[in-house]
Amino acid sequence: MSSTYTDPTVLWRLSRGAQMAHATFIPGIPHNTLVWFVGESLERVENYDEWDAALMRAELVRLEMIKEGWSEVEC
Repeated sequence: MSSTYTDPTVLWRLSRGAQMAHATFIPGIPHNTLVWFVGESLERVENYDEWDAALMRAELVRLEMIKEGWSEVEC
């Protein structure tokens, strides 16, 4: 089985103590969806017309969480 451009992709994973967080990009038509979770809870869902806007937003969220004490985890 191989990946395609339509497969959801985990963009990053972060940890803080025992907590884990991650962001997933889900490409689609007409919208691309960015979701992120803290633990098992859905934190937020946002739709974007363009991939680059969704990926930029994911990076901003990652950087903000790192400022709040989260650390990067290898995917």
